[in-house]
Amino acid sequence: MRTPSRRGTGTVSGHDTPNTHHAPLTLLAAFALTATVDLTSLAVGFDAGHTAAKPLLMPLLAAWAATRGAPRLLVAALLCGWGGDVLLLSDADPAFLVGMASFAVGHVCYLALFGRHGMARARAALLAPAYAAALLTTVALLWSDLPADLRVPVAGYSTLLVAMACTAAVRLGPVAGLGGALFLLSDTLIATGVADWPQLPRPDLWIMLTYIAAQFLLATGTLRTLRARPGPMATYGEVRSTTP
Repeated sequence: MRTPSRRGTGTVSGHDTPNTHHAPLTLLAAFALTATVDLTSLAVGFDAGHTAAKPLLMPLLAAWAATRGAPRLLVAALLCGWGGDVLLLSDADPAFLVGMASFAVGHVCYLALFGRHGMARARAALLAPAYAAALLTTVALLWSDLPADLRVPVAGYSTLLVAMACTAAVRLGPVAGLGGALFLLSDTLIATGVADWPQLPRPDLWIMLTYIAAQFLLATGTLRTLRARPGPMATYGEVRSTTP
């Protein structure tokens, strides 16, 4: 991953170099192509394509975000997602637990990020009870069908996930909020599979589709929030200081 250049004053330079102008577009195109390969592979049952494409998704998205001046916490959250992605390629129970822990650390990064850069909105009074009710209902319904050794970890992870999704909506707005909701949907689909509930055809396709969209929307929503702040704005492709 390229290290973003640092500009001491954070002001906008009068000239963009070709490299800083094209790097975000190139990385975003590579991410879109990789996502297409991954989802197409899942749709047609080509396991090798999914295995090759999935580990590339979050590094490409993190690199794109970094070239747009993303805070370190956003890059860290995406790379924690990469760790979870790689671990969940294995069907072994220990890999599942460690992968879930990697995603949990990513949610902690998101929570810290949203708390630092977001702004509390009036919708909190409506959204927080709704997300809390969704958490309690989902955990209660899944509890008896989950393997005994996964019940407490899944409940703890779900609490972090719902907190992240709710905070994204409350503090960053609709784009990041939709990303958080899709992340919640994606992981709920995984949990229902672990609980042996009936699944949609090609369940991995729907899990990855909602997950990829979730991470992209969370990254995009964060960057939009930062760019909407009063003060000097960086032009497209301009890389600002990478701050926590």
